[in-house]
Amino acid sequence: MRIAIDAMGGDFAPAEIVRGALDGLQFLGDGDELVLFGREDAIRQHLPAEHASNKKIVIHHCPEVIEMDDSPVEALRQKKNSSIVVMNKMAKERQVDSIISAGNTGACAAAGQLILGPLGSVQRPGIAVVLPSFHGPLTVCDVGANIAPKPFHLVQYAQMATIYSDVILGIKNPRVALLSIGGEEVKGNPLTKQAHEMLKVEPGINFVGNVEGRDLFAGGCEVAVCDGFVGNVVLKLTEGLADGLFKTIQHEIEVESPDLASRFDPIVKKIWARHDYSEYGGAPLLGLNGVSMICHGSSDRRAIMNAVRVCADYIHRKLNSIIESRLAQGDAHA
Repeated sequence: MRIAIDAMGGDFAPAEIVRGALDGLQFLGDGDELVLFGREDAIRQHLPAEHASNKKIVIHHCPEVIEMDDSPVEALRQKKNSSIVVMNKMAKERQVDSIISAGNTGACAAAGQLILGPLGSVQRPGIAVVLPSFHGPLTVCDVGANIAPKPFHLVQYAQMATIYSDVILGIKNPRVALLSIGGEEVKGNPLTKQAHEMLKVEPGINFVGNVEGRDLFAGGCEVAVCDGFVGNVVLKLTEGLADGLFKTIQHEIEVESPDLASRFDPIVKKIWARHDYSEYGGAPLLGLNGVSMICHGSSDRRAIMNAVRVCADYIHRKLNSIIESRLAQGDAHA
């Protein structure tokens, strides 16, 4: 198994990416490798001396970097020697088994779809993010790969996210909900109304109906599906709200009682750890003819380490084969 990591992607690259990759070595077996893609001099600068000759660490020099503010498709065309492009090409040629990047999300998604392409039975891959909640992990798909899907795409997101929640997160028969503006099936836009009609008769999906945004974290479902535009807004809103709430709570306690704040600090850190997206590493691009893990731009070493863990699990459990097999069965029943 060879796991490729974009050492130049993310706000804290390459230092935190390299550290996270080294932490992820614990999830590799004999003969496995982590391949760090990027500018070799920058990578070696953050590679500790004791790992300089580690046979499980391979550096693949890529002179170009796709920046966070680059236009995704244009960057793929103009920067063919960038880590994101080279990783995806090598994944297509099966020279690496999975790819991880905290770089330009649009470029990662575009490279996956244009270079690797979808699995045989998949029409449009979707980004599935796992959001921590009080009731357990919630998988939301799609959060940005397809902003103008057709109803059938949402059905496939439900199928693939169900498999991911089951196989990777260990949630048997997860409840699937459709994100809409009301719980009643007659509410929503044409996309959600048509998707609802298809989901409620789709075999193999534990569909529980519509769910509103305010109910996402109430424990009524383990999988939520939506178009990529709505999903991305939900993701960014959730991140900002969680960060703002924790800062507000800390500030108010410090103002009220500094002594109480010092005693409350461990509790806040414990709660934050339980609701930290880093625990799940990143968001897989489900339905891709390969394994691509898209990490948050602010990913630290812990997030990268967990991305390595999830990718290794994804490969070992042959998740793509399961997705392709189950979706092919659905095509046969259609």
